[in-house]
Amino acid sequence: MITRRVFVGALAGGIVAAPLAAAAQQAGKVYRIGILANVPLTDSQGARLWGAFIQGLRELGYVEGKNITIEWRFSEGKYERLPELAADLVRLKVDVIVAPATQNVAVAKQATGTIPIVMTGSGDPVGSGLVVSLARPGGNVTGLAVLSTEIVGKQLGLLKEMIPKVSRVAILWNPTLQPHRRSVEAAKIAAHSLGIQLHALEAQRPDDLERAFAAMTRERVGALLVLRDAVFLLHSRRIVGLAAKSRLPAMSEGKDELDNGGLMAYGPSLSDNFRRAATYVDKILKGAKPADLPVEQPTKFELVINLKTAKALGLTIPQSLLLRADEVIQ
Repeated sequence: MITRRVFVGALAGGIVAAPLAAAAQQAGKVYRIGILANVPLTDSQGARLWGAFIQGLRELGYVEGKNITIEWRFSEGKYERLPELAADLVRLKVDVIVAPATQNVAVAKQATGTIPIVMTGSGDPVGSGLVVSLARPGGNVTGLAVLSTEIVGKQLGLLKEMIPKVSRVAILWNPTLQPHRRSVEAAKIAAHSLGIQLHALEAQRPDDLERAFAAMTRERVGALLVLRDAVFLLHSRRIVGLAAKSRLPAMSEGKDELDNGGLMAYGPSLSDNFRRAATYVDKILKGAKPADLPVEQPTKFELVINLKTAKALGLTIPQSLLLRADEVIQ
């Protein structure tokens, strides 16, 4: 099993010779970057996304052990641990905190009003009160948004295009997450326009998953939309297995679930977001104030389809969808 130290060392290895950005740091200054994350580096998605962030830093001339030190803190899907982890980073007096999700950013903001915080993809930073506006954040938080409420309508539309006769769709969500609440409301509006009856089923812990899928069977739903959540990501293999057992076509926001056998994914490129987050860290370390750095919205979206899963479910993927897919898993 890969360790965090080995992971970071491997990413940093071989880049000492990379040219450093001339103004990237004060002479001899070693900056400390705090990471308040959920999915650990031992997870494939954690390794992929944080690898993109490290690559972004590398391209800007930051080398772990040379001019930056990275303090990794992971909740591993246990959100109740976030306040303790955030307080630890504040005690260490890190120069900047990088957080991947709305709840992480919110906890970091509660822990400090002075240390800059960079988001790698908040679902709704304005609605969640993390920033005043996307153009002028106005506090110590900036970074990238994924605007999940706008994505769910597109995801439901893609499910309807793949399965034209589908009339009942389940949406798996975590009621403790504010962005999920707004996404469910947006999904209800989109479902109504598509002639779909939406069944919102809650799951906060891994033990809730079997109960949720039992409800899907009782409700006779024809497809499933899974919102992005650290608990769901860490247990994506289990969710995909339950969907397969129930013969439910499942849509997710990230393609990692498809590696475990999911059917289709649509959403912003999170790897691109994580790499772009490094540019915010760079600007802040050079003296920029988060309040003056506009929040970026995603510009790159990915549609991924798993043909192997489609065949197992007896589905024929419309050619129009295949032609638009960024990646097709055979």
